[in-house]
Amino acid sequence: MKKRKFGLVLSSVLAASAILGACGTKEEEKTKNENENASSGESNQEDAFSVAMVTDVGGVDDKSFNQSAWEGVQAFGKEHNLKKGDGGFDYLQSKSDADYDSNLNALLRRDFNLIYGIGFMMEDSISAIAEENPDNHFAIIDAEVKADNVVSVLFKEQEGAFLAGVAAAKMSKSGKIGFVGGVDIPVINRFEAGFFEGAKAVNPDIEITSKYTAAFDKADLGKVTANSMYSSGVDVIFHAAGATGNGVFSEAKERKKKDPNANIWVIGVDADQYEEGKVDGKTNVTLTSMLKGVNTAVVDISNKAKKGEFPGGETLTYGLAEDGVKLADSRGAIPEDVLKVIEEYKEKIAKGEIKVPEKVKK
Repeated sequence: MKKRKFGLVLSSVLAASAILGACGTKEEEKTKNENENASSGESNQEDAFSVAMVTDVGGVDDKSFNQSAWEGVQAFGKEHNLKKGDGGFDYLQSKSDADYDSNLNALLRRDFNLIYGIGFMMEDSISAIAEENPDNHFAIIDAEVKADNVVSVLFKEQEGAFLAGVAAAKMSKSGKIGFVGGVDIPVINRFEAGFFEGAKAVNPDIEITSKYTAAFDKADLGKVTANSMYSSGVDVIFHAAGATGNGVFSEAKERKKKDPNANIWVIGVDADQYEEGKVDGKTNVTLTSMLKGVNTAVVDISNKAKKGEFPGGETLTYGLAEDGVKLADSRGAIPEDVLKVIEEYKEKIAKGEIKVPEKVKK
């Protein structure tokens, strides 16, 4: 009887040991798999490169400068199969200049690898926060910040604006053209200077009215300013005013709708603003747009940074020679003979035969 009991106990112990051994093996395999998955996840996280931007007050949908930058960020994200949000790509919108610092810091806390400050007005914020965070990478568009962890991106707006001036002077029937600027800062001064130089190059007698609205986000100011100019006889307006320029388009379209035969034109800025000029299915007031390759620059710099080639401490400048600025397709609004003149000046500027000033000659 005792022997039988002992045998039963021994069998139970052996069975339990087998079960525990099997469980131990499964647990070890599970732990191993979890560790491998975690390791793989960490590797994927390391391979990912996240990019984000902070807009200036014009907003991400200004149909101009900020929108072009955001399109570049999105294009980079699509190229690398990233999703919008943490670990991928994103933006924060600034409603006022008081938001710049807080938005930049918010993106830092979310661990984005590269953060863009869009616009000259963000220069001080990028400079201060880059100094406080030397291990993070930043990029500033339209301003220059001297720091090893910041790449500065500038454009020769005056060269592209020169071509816009040629187009405006050639297409004007009244001999009066206008320039609507946003805030009176160096980058907008370059637009104005180039526009004046180009117009005067083809028509020394052209009359040019210039007005700064002191805002990049006030479409109502753009509309009022355009109304005043068109009422004075101006028939072509070039705007470099961000979302304020949307008001210029509104005024031009209203006038064209009332008088389809009126010679009323707008030259857009930064992005192709053809869609903004649509009056109806057949009529459009957009003569052309002066394009800045902000989106191209964003993609280029982001890819360099991802490959470990971040150009920190450098200032990259894009002009006509670098295809950084140019005029958009006029879709037939500008006749061939005028396009030929524009092309001739484009080649001379790209070759350095013409040096376009950065400020209007007084």
